[in-house]
Amino acid sequence: MLKTSPPVMRFRAAVKGNRNLARRRQALVVVLTFLTGSADAIGFLALGGAFSSVMTGNMVLLGLSAGSGDADLALTSGCAIVSFITGVLAGARLAGSAQPDDPVWPRRVTHTLVLELLVFVVFLVVWVVNLPSRSEQVDLGLLMLSAAALGIQSSAIQRFGVPGLSSTYLTGTLTSLIAGVAARSPWQSLRPKAQVLLALITGAVVGALMARYLPAWSPVLLIAPLVLVIAASVGAGGGQRPGP
Repeated sequence: MLKTSPPVMRFRAAVKGNRNLARRRQALVVVLTFLTGSADAIGFLALGGAFSSVMTGNMVLLGLSAGSGDADLALTSGCAIVSFITGVLAGARLAGSAQPDDPVWPRRVTHTLVLELLVFVVFLVVWVVNLPSRSEQVDLGLLMLSAAALGIQSSAIQRFGVPGLSSTYLTGTLTSLIAGVAARSPWQSLRPKAQVLLALITGAVVGALMARYLPAWSPVLLIAPLVLVIAASVGAGGGQRPGP
């Protein structure tokens, strides 16, 4: 009977460990996607009628504002786009680009998410200080903070270098999921896509309910998931290199 050599055993253990870490990373990205849905719902319903992360939608709104002569909509959607771009630039600077020897969860991803958290803490302070009523200018400022935070998050997820992995722009994820269903791809390959799309919808539902019935607590939906992800990322491969 042939015995498995120690190097082969270590390789198999490393592969299994990396798969477990990859599944944990997927779970944390799902949590971030829930945050994205909540932020978009709160932005659209409570902060002037634009999105925090859906820049395609905001560009359409900007075009509509030009066609209809709606200056307020132009200002809201335009500021959201500029803020998101600013967040992407800041996040990309901090997160850096994917490297061949990256661990499953690079530490710089966590650092970038901490920056996003700081932006949302400012959001929380402005929100609380201006209760129970806010001016249109304050709402615009809050939308810009939310859009900047989601731009930072987008850059953080890009650092993973995993094709198709995103917590903000998900039209491609939906297209890939439907194409996979049509091609009868294995459920195992489709499940991550379905998970993030379901998280986005669930976050939007909860965000809409919170914005309507418990507006004072709305920022909790933006901060609590992020704190959870940052805390959990410590054990998600932040300091370990992939196996040989």
